[in-house]
Amino acid sequence: MPERTQHWTDSLFDSVYALYETAREFQTAHRAAQLATQTVDYDRRQLHAGRMALEGRTNAYGRTLTRAPHEDAASVLSRLYSTAESKAHRYYEGAALLYASGAAWAIRSVQSGNTPALVTFQIDDHGDPIPHALNIPGLDTYAGGPALDAAYDKVRDCLDAAGHAEDLAGRDYVADHEASEMFRAGDIASGLAEAAFAYGLLAQRAVSYVLLEPRRAHERELAAARAAAQQTAEESSV
Repeated sequence: MPERTQHWTDSLFDSVYALYETAREFQTAHRAAQLATQTVDYDRRQLHAGRMALEGRTNAYGRTLTRAPHEDAASVLSRLYSTAESKAHRYYEGAALLYASGAAWAIRSVQSGNTPALVTFQIDDHGDPIPHALNIPGLDTYAGGPALDAAYDKVRDCLDAAGHAEDLAGRDYVADHEASEMFRAGDIASGLAEAAFAYGLLAQRAVSYVLLEPRRAHERELAAARAAAQQTAEESSV
């Protein structure tokens, strides 16, 4: 039996939803890495004071060198988890931007009268997808429009702050007040992943909204085809 082909409205929504699942996976991984980092936070736990001796090693006073293994382990794990958290955040941010911009692209495409079966991205020199523009015009009658606009503004604030921090960091000389400004901008920019994910959630709902009429049109086509088939069957049975 031949496999049923998805209508483009369904496959397009599935494409957006897959981007959501991807971003959510990295969000979960990032939060797990954050929790792991906190487990070795020196301000949050008591390290055991016991020490071990290293035979054949001496300190500056000629005594056998000793080390605190629990403290050493916490130090190693702190670096390990910190690296994992940084990488997970980077992946999360990238996935969240693809999710949000992919949903925005889908909406703009449908609004333009196109019927894309999948969200399509351009790629960079490394073969990685490049996020689309994030703006979504033409949703004045959509009830969720104000919330979507507010979420978009938060994403823009994070992106602008990231650009400002990068500009300051790239200067040969940074004054004290500029350094403080750079750190403040960096703090705002660090919220980009969460802001983009939140915007993506709202944009995904808007995808469903703009697909309502194309889906209704498809249902009308199917109903007309069924009616025509029924009529043909009745005529042939006479």
